[in-house]
Amino acid sequence: MSAEAADPAAPPRRRSRPRIDLRRLGRVALLGPVSRDRLPAAIGHVAEAHRAHHPDADLTILHRAYVLAESSHRGQMRKSGEPYITHPLAVTLILAALGAETTTLTASLLHDTVEDTEVTLDQVREEFGEEVCYLVDGVTKLEKVDYGAAAEPETFRKMLVATGNDVRVMSIKLADRLHNMRTLGVMRPEKQARIAKVTRDVLIPLAERLGVQALKTELEDLVFAILHPDAYEETRRLSTAASGADDALPAIADSVRHTLREADISAEVLIRPRHFVSLHRVRRKRGELRSTDFGRLLVLVGEDADCYAVLGELHTCFTPVVSEFKDFIAAPKFNLYQSLHTAVVGPDGAVAEVLIRTHRMHKVAEAGVVALGNPYAHDAAAQQTEPSDGERADPTRPGWLSRLLDWQQSATDPDTFWTTLRADLAQDREITVFRTDGGTLGLPAGASCVDAAYAQYGDRAHTCIGARVNGRLATLGTQLSDGDTVQLLLAQDTASGPSPDWLDHARTPAARIAITGWLTDHPDHEPGAEPGDRGRRSAGAAPVPAPPRSRSGARAANVLVDGPEAPVRLAGCCTPVPPDDVVGFPVRGGAVTVHRRECAAVARMRDTGRAPVAARWRDDEDGWSDTAACRVTLVAESFGRPRLLADLTEAIATADAAIVSANVEPPSEQRVRHTYTLQLPDAAGLPALMRAMREVAGVYDVSRAQHPAAAG
Repeated sequence: MSAEAADPAAPPRRRSRPRIDLRRLGRVALLGPVSRDRLPAAIGHVAEAHRAHHPDADLTILHRAYVLAESSHRGQMRKSGEPYITHPLAVTLILAALGAETTTLTASLLHDTVEDTEVTLDQVREEFGEEVCYLVDGVTKLEKVDYGAAAEPETFRKMLVATGNDVRVMSIKLADRLHNMRTLGVMRPEKQARIAKVTRDVLIPLAERLGVQALKTELEDLVFAILHPDAYEETRRLSTAASGADDALPAIADSVRHTLREADISAEVLIRPRHFVSLHRVRRKRGELRSTDFGRLLVLVGEDADCYAVLGELHTCFTPVVSEFKDFIAAPKFNLYQSLHTAVVGPDGAVAEVLIRTHRMHKVAEAGVVALGNPYAHDAAAQQTEPSDGERADPTRPGWLSRLLDWQQSATDPDTFWTTLRADLAQDREITVFRTDGGTLGLPAGASCVDAAYAQYGDRAHTCIGARVNGRLATLGTQLSDGDTVQLLLAQDTASGPSPDWLDHARTPAARIAITGWLTDHPDHEPGAEPGDRGRRSAGAAPVPAPPRSRSGARAANVLVDGPEAPVRLAGCCTPVPPDDVVGFPVRGGAVTVHRRECAAVARMRDTGRAPVAARWRDDEDGWSDTAACRVTLVAESFGRPRLLADLTEAIATADAAIVSANVEPPSEQRVRHTYTLQLPDAAGLPALMRAMREVAGVYDVSRAQHPAAAG
């Protein structure tokens, strides 16, 4: 990435981070090998940070990468006046401090060479191998001269696809953006704001999903300072004032240490300051900050079992705040994060939040996927193991990334991709729902059964007619909660499709793009014509067999139309059945839709000059079958009472009818309207079915429905 600025007055930080004097580094970058291991002094800091995590690392390749980077960038300067080499060195130091392995650091040193110098990818491949070449290529920007305004979204698309194969690509990009954000001060305010917004909308959510909290929190503070300078300054002022006031946290920390020593539990108890954005959120939530809100206690132990031992002692010796307890060890977050969260009341009544984790958990919480080392060094077959839910067991290819890569293939337009990506990443929490076949689905908070259908079945979800959530019939618009069990019900008729109203309930890009694409490809589709069309209100039922097909090959429940052979279908707006008087109308695409003559859509089409087509039901000579299946929509008007829905459903089932979809409107003046689309074994059973429904207590009328329908 081209560096975009030089050092501004960076926002104050509440915890120490490996930082270096960039001006000094700029000078020593040109001095050659003067330090131990025959490494140039300029990367001595990187070597020390790297060996702190990887004592046996071979630094030879880092030396060669530095020499190539320094020589190729020689003469290039950042806007601040420092030699350009200071940027890749700083990015590499950030990654080394997080524990990145040697290959990542090598690529980080070289990450701008192909973009900004005469070095080619072939040279990188020849000198450093395929892995390093792939990482460098993954973070290399696309040229604006070739892509114009689409360069930025297409660059991110390219990086995401590359990340799908090797997560280290995004690790380098995040460190690159952090250093550029640290050094953004010399840019024009409007450019600072533009870069900060992209960082907020795309990079920070990606850092969160990859679990790289150390980068995420600093990026948040830097963005906060640029986009909300007044709130940032007020938060900084409060933090500075609190640092000189009496703080209850040290006293509580001492009490916790004493308690754990008495229990013979070996633990390290630290005070972990909150970063500015976290303080700002707490202040907005509570209205004012308590003295203990400026930090949290962090308890580090050796083993998982010790975490629960610490929790037991704290809840025994202090008063716990039960509502604050969360167990992210038994149920880790989707970004690998594990910890126990609790809050306790100290001796003086002050409330302190406590995080309990092992040292290994802490490393992963800070560095996320970077802490995994080289996840691709193990057996390749093991890396591709697919669990029953179809998502990789490999934590470097989590479910959210797989789904993101799936939907981005459908978003061919750069603007659609860019808008959808930012909307998807704005979903800052993920839920897990269980499938009845034993698999799981990871979905964003607020997802509905529509989203679950497309996550599980892809384009097959177009035929979804209902769902069961935790064993109960539910509408497709039902919002799912963490831990729900969902069963999606699909029609066997593959000609069915979604309703435009499904978009009201779709939260995931995969669902929205698939639905929009289907509706675009089927402009003549009449809402209600197929079982999936009214799925937005469907209470669901078992999928029903497809009805017989006419000689023209279309779904027509034994109806014939005059004229040339053409696909024939029954209108969903009035669901005609024998012996209804029917009439057909040609629609775009050459098909004929058959309506009841009293259907409101017939009058509308006649008014617009549409020519009707004669239609009739087959008789004995045509091969009419008294057992031909039919589909019909009925409206039951009733007074509201408990168990009404269950009794109506039982009456329908007793009549051997299957519920394709159902809608229960909100009660109005104690009256309730139920609308059912039903599949009957034969039309002759319709009168008996309607009588059975009228006999249900509270039901005062049952009639055939007429839904609003397009004129075709």
